[in-house]
Amino acid sequence: MRSLLFVPGDSPKKLEKALASGADVLLIDLEDSVDLTAKQEARRVTAGFIAEHRAEPERPRLFVRVNGLTTGLIDADLDGVMTAAPDGIVLPKSVGGADVAHLGAKLAVREAEFGLGDGMTRILAIATENAAGIFALGTYGGASHRLMGLTWGGEDLSADLGAETNRDQGGAYTDPYRLARSLTLFGAAAAGIDAIDSVFTNFRDMEGLAAECRAARRDGFVAKMAIHPAQVPVINEAFTPSPEAVARAQAVIEAFRANPGAGVVGVNGEMLDRPHLVRAERLLRRAGQL
Repeated sequence: MRSLLFVPGDSPKKLEKALASGADVLLIDLEDSVDLTAKQEARRVTAGFIAEHRAEPERPRLFVRVNGLTTGLIDADLDGVMTAAPDGIVLPKSVGGADVAHLGAKLAVREAEFGLGDGMTRILAIATENAAGIFALGTYGGASHRLMGLTWGGEDLSADLGAETNRDQGGAYTDPYRLARSLTLFGAAAAGIDAIDSVFTNFRDMEGLAAECRAARRDGFVAKMAIHPAQVPVINEAFTPSPEAVARAQAVIEAFRANPGAGVVGVNGEMLDRPHLVRAERLLRRAGQL
């Protein structure tokens, strides 16, 4: 998983276009991109799209971003789309592991009701869209076996904080949002799940997107969300391990295998210890070679 593309759930045309984008995951949206008056139609369109493409062998994973737990809309969202068996649900405005557990209980009921496999529906939580969520980033560990990743969002957070903007004149995130990003990375690592970077809203600035992808990959994020199909190839390239990186990771793993019990090994003139082995294994998992 490298790229996760948001698509409005009420637009069949955009959904079909997104299907051919090359994104690893489609985040079909019932929340911010859908007007309140169009929610029911979006549920119908989304369920039909998932049902139509669910059995295709070569397809992206299909997740649905529902409305938040406090909106009064989430139960109708789940009733509308769970019959089609989406691969996962995106939980917006999550405030810690308790919210994930709450959603997990709702999913378990509907899986049983609709004859779906128990636990088959995964959860991706957007964990920083309000100030309360920031203080709960250490609570996701063990919240649910369904939880596969944490991501963060700077747009809703800036609204919650009453900020004028979340980026400086040079385009970099200001301090509150850099903190939210870092804490999401720590929270995901503590919970043993994937950290996924937020969207880059200037969809015409491919150089800026590529730079932000490189920084995210460097720091430990394994994927990035997108808001436009044109962003997907840039994200996929950035988060696909290069042949050179794969070869180096394989060399590190082989060195440790050749020296069982060793705490330190030498690879190409460099002394490496166990953290390097962990990093090498993570990289090969991302590359699908472990």
